Parts: sequence; C-alpha cells; structure tokens
Amino acid sequence: MTKTHCQSGTKLHYIWIEMRQRCQNPNHPRYELYGDRGIKVCEEWQSFEPFYSWAIENGYNEGLSIDRMNNDGNYESNNCRWANQSTQMGNTRRTKKIEYKGRIQSLAEWARELGLNYYTLRSRLRNGWDAKRMFETPMEGRKYYARHKCNSNR
Repeated sequence: MTKTHCQSGTKLHYIWIEMRQRCQNPNHPRYELYGDRGIKVCEEWQSFEPFYSWAIENGYNEGLSIDRMNNDGNYESNNCRWANQSTQMGNTRRTKKIEYKGRIQSLAEWARELGLNYYTLRSRLRNGWDAKRMFETPMEGRKYYARHKCNSNR
C-alpha cells in the first residue's frame, strides 16, 4: 500500500509543484528565469514530504510564498524562507540594494524605515547621489515650500 501525504490540491502542494516545474521543465513559461539560470531544487525536496515538513517547521501559512534569500541560489532549506508579497518584491534581481550606516536594504525598505518619500529617493538615486546625501538631505516639495512661504510672509 502506498502512503500518501493527503496534500494534493492544497496551496502548499501547488507551490512545491511550481517550484520544481520552474527549475526542471524547459517548457514551463518561467523556466528561463530559473532552470535556464542554473537554479535547482535540492535533492531532498524532490519528494513532497520533506518539503512539507520544512514548510510547516519554518512558518508556512497561506498568505506567504516561498522566497530564495539569495536569488542566484537554489531552492534548499538554508536559502529559502516564507515571505509576504512586499518582502518578495524587495528581493528580486532588479531591486537595487543600498548600504547605509553599515546595513544593506532596498530603497523601499530605507524609505519606510526613515520616513522618506520613496519617489524622491528613487529620483536622487537615478541622479547618482550617494546613500549619505540621498538619505540625509532634507526633502523638499510643494508642502515644504508652502510651509516656508507662509512663514516668511508673517
């Protein structure tokens, strides 16, 4: 008698199937972004049961998706985590990471942490500003000018 995992049709089982297809099936629409780049699924996760155990032990829930911390690394327990969409979007190959005060984060993460306007920071980055200047130069804009204009008329 064959033992089954009773997970067919669940989101977690679908994640496992898609992860393997992206890396192993040249006909998969996203194969060029994974398998073609040499990204593999570790031997242990070729079977669903070990993947399932890792997922449950590492905080899987239906609102999260699997994320490779090193985008050039494989799908394996020491390179994967469960992440929300915001974290996923900040961890793509296109996301520029910026070092500031000894820490490295995406521009969006710095904007949230420092309470700065993301679009102003993005413009400054595109104009070649270094991190110190980009984050420490006061933000100026319509609200800034309106506030100072009103104060100077008094």
